Amino acid sequence: MPPNHSGYGDPAFEFAVYIGNTPGVYEHPRHSDLQPMKPGDIASIVQQTGNHWRKIFNLYAKLMHQLEPGFEGEWQQYREGRLLQRGSKQALLFSQPLLGKSSKAIHLITGKSYAEHLGLLARCDAVNEHFYLNRTAKLIVSPYFDYRQLSNRKLETLVEIIRSIR
Repeated sequence: MPPNHSGYGDPAFEFAVYIGNTPGVYEHPRHSDLQPMKPGDIASIVQQTGNHWRKIFNLYAKLMHQLEPGFEGEWQQYREGRLLQRGSKQALLFSQPLLGKSSKAIHLITGKSYAEHLGLLARCDAVNEHFYLNRTAKLIVSPYFDYRQLSNRKLETLVEIIRSIR
């Protein structure tokens, strides 16, 4: 695991979602801590924080469920039984991406404003009015993980973009 990653997920991640805010729960990872989720952790965070984080986890689960067609079960089962757990090769990070030629990971920044804040939007080409991509860095900028911003149709577009750079 590269240093200075803070978030939830598998230390051997190959797919990382970067978000500009944190859940604000006591168990929140600090500094360079990447904590794999365990069954029940997502439900606990949602119970403590409310609807905002439920939407984020739901959209992440829907995305990954589409990218792993061999998973038996619905996206809700994926969220509770696989998302961000050890062996999932996924992460939800609250730290800045460490981009480099040696990284094989796909990096997804949630929200155009957050990508601008990080200085990464200028390194990407527009795919359309909602998505930006840097193929070399495997860097994608997508709408924020909220149903109003990342609709089912946009989620399908995101899946296509990810498949095109894998």
